[in-house]
Amino acid sequence: MRKFIVSATVALVAAVSFAAPSQAGYYSYGYEPYCFIKKVKSYDYYGNVIIKKIKVCK
Repeated sequence: MRKFIVSATVALVAAVSFAAPSQAGYYSYGYEPYCFIKKVKSYDYYGNVIIKKIKVCK
């Protein structure tokens, strides 16, 4: 009985570990990632303001 539980647990962990990365980059039909423009403000050596626009998608 103990060997059965241990082997079932190992099989379940192996199945989940292979399934998780394959679902990470999957987009089904009609799904569009949510993207927005993020503004990051920083200063250079002379104190001038530098604004960078970065596209962030979720």
